[in-house]
Amino acid sequence: MPITDDLSPSLLLTLAFAAALSLGLVIKLWLASRQIRHVARHRDAVPAPFAERIPLAAHQKAADYTVTKARLGLLEMSLGAAVLLGWTLLGGLDALNQALLGLLGGGMGQQLALLVAFAAIGGLIDLPLSLYQTFVVEERFGFNKMTWRLWLGDAVKGLLVGAVIGLPIAAMILWLMGAAGPLWWLWAWCFWMGFNLLLMVVYPTFIAPLFNKFQPLEDESLKARVTALMQRCGFSAKGLFVMDGSRRSAHANAYFTGFGAAKRVVFYDTLLRQLAPGEVEAVLAHELGHFKHRHIIQRIVTMFALSLAGFALLGWLSTQVWFYTGLGVRPNISLDPAMAAAPNDALALLLFLLVVPVFTFFISPLFSQQSRRHEFQADAYAVAQSSGADLSSALLKLYEDNASTLTPDPVYVKFYYSHPPATERLARMQPTAQP
Repeated sequence: MPITDDLSPSLLLTLAFAAALSLGLVIKLWLASRQIRHVARHRDAVPAPFAERIPLAAHQKAADYTVTKARLGLLEMSLGAAVLLGWTLLGGLDALNQALLGLLGGGMGQQLALLVAFAAIGGLIDLPLSLYQTFVVEERFGFNKMTWRLWLGDAVKGLLVGAVIGLPIAAMILWLMGAAGPLWWLWAWCFWMGFNLLLMVVYPTFIAPLFNKFQPLEDESLKARVTALMQRCGFSAKGLFVMDGSRRSAHANAYFTGFGAAKRVVFYDTLLRQLAPGEVEAVLAHELGHFKHRHIIQRIVTMFALSLAGFALLGWLSTQVWFYTGLGVRPNISLDPAMAAAPNDALALLLFLLVVPVFTFFISPLFSQQSRRHEFQADAYAVAQSSGADLSSALLKLYEDNASTLTPDPVYVKFYYSHPPATERLARMQPTAQP
C-alpha cells in the first residue's frame, strides 16, 4: 500500500464527505418537511377526481399515517447521520477495529469479526425505531398484525439465514481481496453477480418459506382467469401462490419472484380479500407489463453495471491511505519491515458501504424518475391486456387500504417516489379508465 506524506487528499476527502453528509441531511429534512406541510394542508378535503370514490375518513387516515411516518423519518435521518459521523470522522469504526486487532490479531477471523460486530452494533442502534414503527405507528393505524413472539421468531431466523449465507459470502470476498491480485475486484464482482443470480432461483423455494406460508391458489375461477391472462401475454410461471401476509400486516401486494424457470406469481392473502377477480387480473397484468417491457432485465443489467463500477472503485480506493485517514480510520500498516501488516480489506469494504450512499443520494431522483416511467408503461400494458376500469378501481382500493396519501408534495414525489402518485397514474389511463 503506497504511503505518502501529502495530507491534502485525506483532508479533501474529509471536507467533501462532511459537506455531502451535511447537504444531504439538509435536503432530506427539507423534503420531509415539505411533505408533512403539503399533506397536512390537504387533509380536510378529498381531491376532486376521487371525491366520489374515497371517503373523507379514509383520506384523513392516509394523511395522518403519511405525516406520522414522515415525522418519524425526520428522527431516523438525523440519527442515521449522527451514527454515520460517529462511525467515520469521530473514530467509531477505527476504535472497533483496533479493539478487535488487540483481541484477535490480524487475519480472516478478525476481519469477519469486524463485519459481524459492525452489523450487530448497527442493528442494535436501529432496533428501537424499528420496533416503534411496527408496534406503535403500524399498530395505531391498524396495519400491524405482528405479535412479539412472531417478531422474535423472524429476528432469530433472519440472523441465522444471514449468518449461514452472509458469512461465507463475506469470507469469499475478503479472501479474493487479499489473494486475487490487483484485479481482485473483477473476480469479486463475478462472484457477487453469480451469487445474486443464484439467489433469485433459490430464494422462492428455500428462503421465503422460512418466513411465510405459500399455498397454491385454490380459487379455480381466478386461477383460470389469471392463467388465461398469462397465456395471452406469453408468460409462464412455475406456479400461482397465496402468501399469508396477513400474519404480519394488513398491507396488500402481489409480486413475481424467482428467475428463469423458477418464476412464481405470489398474491398476498390480503390482496385477494380486498380486490375483485377482475381487479386482481388487472394488477397482475400491470406486473406482466414490467416483463413485457423488459424492465426486470434492464434493472438487472443496471445492477450489474453499477456494481462493476462500484467494485472497480473499491479496488482503487482500498489501496489509498488517504481513503482511510480521510474518513477517520487508521489503516493497518506495520512500521516493522519484518512484520506483515494486518489486512485492511474489511475496513475498506465497510468504509465504502458507509460513504458511497452519501454521495449517490444526489443522483437518486434519476432512478426514481426511471422507475416512475416504467410504472406508466406497465399501466398502459395492463389497460391494453385487461380492463382499465378494473385497474383504476384496484389502484384506488390499494391506495385506500394501504393509507397512501392522494396529495403528496410534488417535489417530494420527484425525489423519492418510485411509483407515480394516484392522480398522475389515473389521468394517464383516461379515457379508458376514469378515476
